[in-house]
Amino acid sequence: MNFLAHLWLAERSNTSFAGAILGDIVRGSDLSAYPDDVAAGIRLHRRVDVLTDSHPRIVALRAGYPQGVRRYAGILFDLVCDHALALDWAQYDSEPLPDFCLRSANAVAQAGEWFTLAGARAPDAQNFAQLLLSYAEPQGIDRAIRRTAQRMRRPEALLDASAGWRETLPALRGALPPLLRDLQLAA
Repeated sequence: MNFLAHLWLAERSNTSFAGAILGDIVRGSDLSAYPDDVAAGIRLHRRVDVLTDSHPRIVALRAGYPQGVRRYAGILFDLVCDHALALDWAQYDSEPLPDFCLRSANAVAQAGEWFTLAGARAPDAQNFAQLLLSYAEPQGIDRAIRRTAQRMRRPEALLDASAGWRETLPALRGALPPLLRDLQLAA
């Protein structure tokens, strides 16, 4: 799961939108510097990541990747799951996707001090909302893959794993309803 799915789950579990994003930024287990709601959101983000990676549907999909890029397939699936969620948004939420993106981005931006504390830039609400909305378009996922790869020591491994992501999309769309259901129950 990537940003959009983490925010969607945060709303359903009444945890912090900022914590849902900070789970990828904050390092270590000591969350005492953060307010309780943000710390709970960080813990939920981390739990969702573990449960997603071990979910039978995701494990089965990852097994179809060659050994050299299999570990990067999980990163790819996180991004493509957000695309699948955006494509089928009306199936999961009655609020229009643009409205959800703007509302959640505003909430994340209002918690900018916690991003600064974690060593990151405070998010800009408009830019973050546009990023979330970009996940509905294939080009948005392509950009997200490239940005993610740039932050890696071996960017080519993720780029190799992502070469056929569009062919993986139908399987991920099929896996998403049971995955989100299980994650919601765990949250």
